[in-house]
Amino acid sequence: MHGRPRLNLFGRQLLVDRIEAGWSPCTAAEAAGVSRATAYKWIGRFRVEGWIGLRDRSSRPRRSPLRLNASAEASILELRRARKLGPHRLAVLTHRPRSTCYAVLRRHGVHRLAWLDRPTGRLIRRYESAQPGDLGHLDVKKLGRIPPGGGHRIHGRAGHSGMKRGLGYDYIHSLVDDHSRLAYSEVLGDEPGATCAGFLRRAAAFFAEFGVRLHRVMTDNAWAFRYSNDFRAALDELGAQHRRIPFHRPQVNGKVERFNRTLLEEWAYVRPYTSNQERVGLLQAWLHSYNFHRAHTALGGLAPIERVNNVCGQYI
Repeated sequence: MHGRPRLNLFGRQLLVDRIEAGWSPCTAAEAAGVSRATAYKWIGRFRVEGWIGLRDRSSRPRRSPLRLNASAEASILELRRARKLGPHRLAVLTHRPRSTCYAVLRRHGVHRLAWLDRPTGRLIRRYESAQPGDLGHLDVKKLGRIPPGGGHRIHGRAGHSGMKRGLGYDYIHSLVDDHSRLAYSEVLGDEPGATCAGFLRRAAAFFAEFGVRLHRVMTDNAWAFRYSNDFRAALDELGAQHRRIPFHRPQVNGKVERFNRTLLEEWAYVRPYTSNQERVGLLQAWLHSYNFHRAHTALGGLAPIERVNNVCGQYI
Protein backbone atom coordinates (compact mmCIF):
# COMPACT_ATOMS: atom_id res chain seq x y z
CA MET A 1 0.00 0.00 0.00
CA HIS A 2 1.28 3.47 -0.82
CA GLY A 3 1.95 6.09 1.82
CA ARG A 4 -1.32 8.06 1.59
CA PRO A 5 -4.19 5.70 0.80
CA ARG A 6 -7.73 7.04 0.82
CA LEU A 7 -9.02 3.78 2.24
CA ASN A 8 -6.97 1.53 4.46
CA LEU A 9 -8.54 -1.55 6.06
CA PHE A 10 -10.17 0.53 8.80
CA GLY A 11 -11.53 3.01 6.25
CA ARG A 12 -13.08 0.22 4.20
CA GLN A 13 -14.72 -1.25 7.29
CA LEU A 14 -16.10 2.17 8.22
CA LEU A 15 -17.45 2.63 4.69
CA VAL A 16 -19.18 -0.76 4.81
CA ASP A 17 -20.55 -0.14 8.32
CA ARG A 18 -22.14 3.11 7.21
CA ILE A 19 -23.77 1.54 4.17
CA GLU A 20 -25.02 -1.38 6.24
CA ALA A 21 -26.38 1.12 8.80
CA GLY A 22 -28.56 2.74 6.14
CA TRP A 23 -26.34 5.27 4.41
CA SER A 24 -26.60 5.34 0.65
CA PRO A 25 -23.42 4.30 -1.20
CA CYS A 26 -23.18 7.79 -2.71
CA THR A 27 -23.32 9.51 0.70
CA ALA A 28 -20.85 7.06 2.28
CA ALA A 29 -18.47 7.48 -0.67
CA GLU A 30 -18.60 11.28 -0.40
CA ALA A 31 -17.88 11.11 3.34
CA ALA A 32 -14.90 8.83 2.72
CA GLY A 33 -13.59 10.96 -0.13
CA VAL A 34 -13.82 8.20 -2.74
CA SER A 35 -15.89 7.59 -5.83
CA ARG A 36 -19.31 5.94 -5.89
CA ALA A 37 -17.85 3.04 -7.90
CA THR A 38 -15.30 2.43 -5.12
CA ALA A 39 -18.06 2.28 -2.52
CA TYR A 40 -20.03 -0.24 -4.59
CA LYS A 41 -16.85 -2.31 -5.09
CA TRP A 42 -16.16 -2.69 -1.36
CA ILE A 43 -19.75 -3.28 -0.31
CA GLY A 44 -20.02 -5.89 -3.06
CA ARG A 45 -16.91 -7.71 -1.84
CA PHE A 46 -18.15 -7.55 1.74
CA ARG A 47 -21.51 -9.09 0.90
CA VAL A 48 -19.88 -11.94 -1.03
CA GLU A 49 -16.79 -12.68 1.10
CA GLY A 50 -17.42 -11.01 4.45
CA TRP A 51 -14.76 -9.01 6.29
CA ILE A 52 -11.97 -11.01 4.62
CA GLY A 53 -13.00 -9.49 1.30
CA LEU A 54 -11.90 -6.04 2.52
CA ARG A 55 -8.22 -7.03 2.70
CA ASP A 56 -5.67 -6.09 0.04
CA ARG A 57 -5.30 -8.44 -2.88
CA SER A 58 -2.42 -9.13 -5.20
CA SER A 59 -2.43 -7.01 -8.34
CA ARG A 60 -0.77 -9.77 -10.35
CA PRO A 61 -2.75 -10.48 -13.54
CA ARG A 62 -4.29 -13.90 -14.12
CA ARG A 63 -2.61 -14.14 -17.50
CA SER A 64 0.68 -12.71 -18.82
CA PRO A 65 0.67 -13.39 -22.57
CA LEU A 66 3.82 -11.29 -23.19
CA ARG A 67 5.92 -13.07 -20.56
CA LEU A 68 9.08 -14.74 -21.87
CA ASN A 69 8.88 -18.43 -22.56
CA ALA A 70 10.76 -20.93 -20.42
CA SER A 71 13.66 -21.41 -22.83
CA ALA A 72 14.36 -17.66 -23.07
CA GLU A 73 14.33 -17.35 -19.29
CA ALA A 74 16.64 -20.36 -19.01
CA SER A 75 19.19 -18.70 -21.32
CA ILE A 76 19.21 -15.56 -19.16
CA LEU A 77 19.63 -17.60 -15.98
CA GLU A 78 22.43 -19.67 -17.51
CA LEU A 79 24.37 -16.52 -18.44
CA ARG A 80 23.82 -15.21 -14.92
CA ARG A 81 25.25 -18.37 -13.38
CA ALA A 82 28.12 -18.76 -15.84
CA ARG A 83 29.36 -15.15 -16.10
CA LYS A 84 27.88 -13.43 -12.99
CA LEU A 85 26.54 -10.51 -15.06
CA GLY A 86 23.99 -7.87 -14.11
CA PRO A 87 20.80 -7.04 -16.05
CA HIS A 88 22.45 -4.27 -18.13
CA ARG A 89 25.08 -6.59 -19.65
CA LEU A 90 22.62 -9.48 -19.89
CA ALA A 91 20.35 -7.23 -21.94
CA VAL A 92 23.11 -6.63 -24.50
CA LEU A 93 23.99 -10.33 -24.82
CA THR A 94 20.41 -11.59 -25.01
CA HIS A 95 18.95 -8.66 -27.03
CA ARG A 96 16.27 -8.22 -24.40
CA PRO A 97 15.25 -5.06 -22.51
CA ARG A 98 17.14 -4.51 -19.28
CA SER A 99 13.87 -4.44 -17.34
CA THR A 100 12.96 -7.85 -18.77
CA CYS A 101 16.28 -9.37 -17.69
CA TYR A 102 15.91 -7.92 -14.22
CA ALA A 103 12.35 -9.23 -13.97
CA VAL A 104 13.54 -12.74 -14.84
CA LEU A 105 16.35 -12.59 -12.27
CA ARG A 106 14.00 -11.34 -9.58
CA ARG A 107 11.35 -13.93 -10.43
CA HIS A 108 13.86 -16.71 -9.82
CA GLY A 109 15.44 -15.13 -6.74
CA VAL A 110 18.91 -14.55 -8.21
CA HIS A 111 18.82 -10.77 -8.63
CA ARG A 112 21.48 -10.29 -5.94
CA LEU A 113 25.00 -11.53 -6.73
CA ALA A 114 25.63 -11.83 -3.00
CA TRP A 115 23.07 -14.65 -2.92
CA LEU A 116 25.09 -16.74 -5.39
CA ASP A 117 28.04 -18.98 -4.69
CA ARG A 118 30.71 -17.27 -6.81
CA PRO A 119 32.65 -20.39 -7.97
CA THR A 120 29.59 -22.42 -9.00
CA GLY A 121 26.98 -19.72 -9.66
CA ARG A 122 24.41 -21.68 -7.67
CA LEU A 123 21.93 -20.08 -5.31
CA ILE A 124 23.23 -20.38 -1.76
CA ARG A 125 21.06 -22.65 0.34
CA ARG A 126 20.82 -21.23 3.84
CA TYR A 127 19.71 -23.27 6.81
CA GLU A 128 19.13 -22.69 10.50
CA SER A 129 18.59 -25.15 13.34
CA ALA A 130 15.27 -25.04 15.13
CA GLN A 131 16.60 -24.64 18.70
CA PRO A 132 19.70 -23.17 20.38
CA GLY A 133 22.27 -25.91 20.89
CA ASP A 134 21.01 -28.15 18.09
CA LEU A 135 24.19 -27.41 16.14
CA GLY A 136 27.39 -25.59 17.03
CA HIS A 137 29.91 -24.45 14.39
CA LEU A 138 33.53 -24.76 15.55
CA ASP A 139 36.59 -23.41 13.75
CA VAL A 140 40.12 -22.13 14.37
CA LYS A 141 41.43 -18.92 12.77
CA LYS A 142 45.19 -18.34 12.58
CA LEU A 143 46.24 -14.72 13.15
CA GLY A 144 49.77 -13.26 12.99
CA ARG A 145 51.06 -11.79 16.25
CA ILE A 146 51.76 -8.05 16.55
CA PRO A 147 55.36 -7.06 17.41
CA PRO A 148 56.00 -4.69 20.37
CA GLY A 149 55.38 -1.12 19.29
CA GLY A 150 52.99 -2.12 16.53
CA GLY A 151 53.27 -3.65 13.10
CA HIS A 152 52.96 -2.36 9.55
CA ARG A 153 49.49 -0.97 10.18
CA ILE A 154 51.17 1.70 12.34
CA HIS A 155 54.64 2.04 10.80
CA GLY A 156 53.90 1.07 7.20
CA ARG A 157 55.67 -1.54 5.13
CA ALA A 158 58.91 0.46 4.90
CA GLY A 159 59.12 1.04 8.63
CA HIS A 160 58.22 -2.57 9.27
CA SER A 161 61.19 -3.96 7.32
CA GLY A 162 63.67 -3.62 10.17
CA MET A 163 61.44 -5.08 12.86
CA LYS A 164 61.75 -8.51 14.35
CA ARG A 165 60.07 -11.20 12.31
CA GLY A 166 58.97 -14.72 13.15
CA LEU A 167 56.74 -13.87 16.11
CA GLY A 168 54.41 -16.71 15.18
CA TYR A 169 50.65 -16.91 15.27
CA ASP A 170 47.73 -16.75 17.65
CA TYR A 171 45.00 -19.32 17.13
CA ILE A 172 41.48 -17.93 17.59
CA HIS A 173 39.21 -20.83 18.57
CA SER A 174 35.51 -20.01 18.10
CA LEU A 175 32.21 -21.81 18.58
CA VAL A 176 28.99 -20.29 17.20
CA ASP A 177 25.46 -21.53 17.84
CA ASP A 178 23.65 -22.14 14.55
CA HIS A 179 20.23 -20.92 15.72
CA SER A 180 21.05 -17.86 17.81
CA ARG A 181 24.60 -16.94 16.62
CA LEU A 182 25.67 -16.84 20.26
CA ALA A 183 29.48 -17.09 20.12
CA TYR A 184 32.42 -17.96 22.35
CA SER A 185 36.08 -17.37 21.43
CA GLU A 186 39.51 -17.76 22.98
CA VAL A 187 43.02 -16.82 21.86
CA LEU A 188 45.25 -19.88 22.30
CA GLY A 189 48.81 -20.72 21.36
CA ASP A 190 48.21 -23.78 19.14
CA GLU A 191 45.55 -26.07 17.71
CA PRO A 192 46.27 -29.75 18.49
CA GLY A 193 43.53 -32.11 19.66
CA ALA A 194 44.10 -31.54 23.38
CA THR A 195 43.85 -27.77 22.98
CA CYS A 196 40.67 -28.05 20.88
CA ALA A 197 39.17 -30.44 23.43
CA GLY A 198 39.83 -28.05 26.31
CA PHE A 199 38.32 -25.18 24.35
CA LEU A 200 35.22 -27.24 23.55
CA ARG A 201 34.66 -27.99 27.24
CA ARG A 202 34.98 -24.33 28.22
CA ALA A 203 32.72 -23.25 25.35
CA ALA A 204 30.08 -25.77 26.42
CA ALA A 205 30.24 -24.39 29.98
CA PHE A 206 29.75 -20.87 28.59
CA PHE A 207 26.68 -21.92 26.62
CA ALA A 208 25.30 -23.81 29.63
CA GLU A 209 25.20 -20.52 31.57
CA PHE A 210 22.46 -19.40 29.18
CA GLY A 211 20.54 -22.67 29.21
CA VAL A 212 21.99 -23.93 25.92
CA ARG A 213 23.19 -27.53 25.68
CA LEU A 214 25.20 -28.59 22.65
CA HIS A 215 23.74 -31.59 20.82
CA ARG A 216 25.89 -31.53 17.68
CA VAL A 217 29.21 -29.88 16.84
CA MET A 218 30.23 -29.23 13.23
CA THR A 219 33.89 -28.85 12.25
CA ASP A 220 36.06 -29.00 9.17
CA ASN A 221 38.35 -31.95 8.46
CA ALA A 222 41.45 -30.75 10.29
CA TRP A 223 43.60 -33.44 11.92
CA ALA A 224 42.67 -32.35 15.47
CA PHE A 225 38.97 -32.83 14.74
CA ARG A 226 39.20 -36.03 12.72
CA TYR A 227 41.76 -38.15 14.57
CA SER A 228 42.27 -36.72 18.06
CA ASN A 229 41.18 -38.99 20.91
CA ASP A 230 41.12 -35.98 23.24
CA PHE A 231 38.62 -34.15 21.07
CA ARG A 232 36.49 -37.26 20.70
CA ALA A 233 36.51 -37.73 24.48
CA ALA A 234 35.36 -34.14 25.01
CA LEU A 235 32.44 -34.74 22.64
CA ASP A 236 31.51 -37.91 24.53
CA GLU A 237 31.57 -36.04 27.85
CA LEU A 238 29.16 -33.46 26.48
CA GLY A 239 26.95 -36.08 24.82
CA ALA A 240 27.32 -34.24 21.52
CA GLN A 241 27.52 -35.75 18.07
CA HIS A 242 30.33 -34.81 15.71
CA ARG A 243 29.47 -33.54 12.23
CA ARG A 244 32.20 -32.91 9.65
CA ILE A 245 31.68 -30.82 6.54
CA PRO A 246 32.39 -32.27 3.07
CA PHE A 247 35.93 -31.77 1.83
CA HIS A 248 36.59 -28.37 0.23
CA ARG A 249 33.13 -27.05 1.17
CA PRO A 250 33.62 -24.40 3.89
CA GLN A 251 30.22 -22.91 2.96
CA VAL A 252 28.56 -25.68 4.98
CA ASN A 253 30.26 -24.34 8.11
CA GLY A 254 29.31 -20.84 7.06
CA LYS A 255 28.06 -19.49 10.39
CA VAL A 256 31.48 -19.63 12.02
CA GLU A 257 33.24 -18.65 8.78
CA ARG A 258 31.14 -15.47 8.69
CA PHE A 259 31.81 -14.95 12.39
CA ASN A 260 35.56 -15.14 11.69
CA ARG A 261 35.19 -12.41 9.09
CA THR A 262 33.20 -10.23 11.51
CA LEU A 263 35.78 -10.87 14.21
CA LEU A 264 38.61 -9.71 11.95
CA GLU A 265 36.75 -6.60 10.75
CA GLU A 266 35.42 -5.46 14.12
CA TRP A 267 38.16 -6.62 16.51
CA ALA A 268 41.45 -7.73 14.95
CA TYR A 269 41.75 -5.05 12.23
CA VAL A 270 39.34 -2.39 13.46
CA ARG A 271 42.22 -0.13 14.58
CA PRO A 272 46.02 -0.21 14.95
CA TYR A 273 47.33 -1.98 18.05
CA THR A 274 50.70 -1.23 19.67
CA SER A 275 51.17 -4.77 20.98
CA ASN A 276 49.74 -8.25 20.68
CA GLN A 277 48.70 -8.18 24.34
CA GLU A 278 46.59 -5.08 23.73
CA ARG A 279 44.65 -6.80 20.96
CA VAL A 280 44.18 -10.04 22.91
CA GLY A 281 43.01 -8.13 25.97
CA LEU A 282 40.13 -6.54 24.05
CA LEU A 283 38.71 -9.77 22.65
CA GLN A 284 36.37 -10.54 25.54
CA ALA A 285 35.00 -6.98 25.60
CA TRP A 286 34.23 -7.20 21.89
CA LEU A 287 32.71 -10.65 22.34
CA HIS A 288 30.38 -9.33 25.05
CA SER A 289 29.29 -6.54 22.72
CA TYR A 290 28.72 -9.06 19.91
CA ASN A 291 26.58 -11.37 22.06
CA PHE A 292 24.61 -8.79 24.05
CA HIS A 293 24.42 -5.57 22.04
CA ARG A 294 25.28 -6.05 18.36
CA ALA A 295 22.23 -6.24 16.09
CA HIS A 296 22.41 -9.23 13.73
CA THR A 297 20.79 -8.94 10.31
CA ALA A 298 20.05 -12.68 10.16
CA LEU A 299 18.14 -12.39 13.45
CA GLY A 300 15.90 -9.54 12.38
CA GLY A 301 17.96 -6.92 14.24
CA LEU A 302 18.17 -8.88 17.50
CA ALA A 303 21.34 -9.55 19.43
CA PRO A 304 22.24 -13.25 19.84
CA ILE A 305 21.35 -13.28 23.54
CA GLU A 306 17.88 -11.91 22.72
CA ARG A 307 17.27 -14.83 20.35
CA VAL A 308 18.37 -17.24 23.09
CA ASN A 309 16.06 -15.55 25.61
CA ASN A 310 13.11 -15.82 23.24
CA VAL A 311 13.54 -19.61 23.14
CA CYS A 312 15.17 -20.59 26.44
CA GLY A 313 13.64 -17.95 28.69
CA GLN A 314 15.06 -14.83 30.28
CA TYR A 315 18.63 -15.22 31.46
CA ILE A 316 19.30 -13.92 34.96
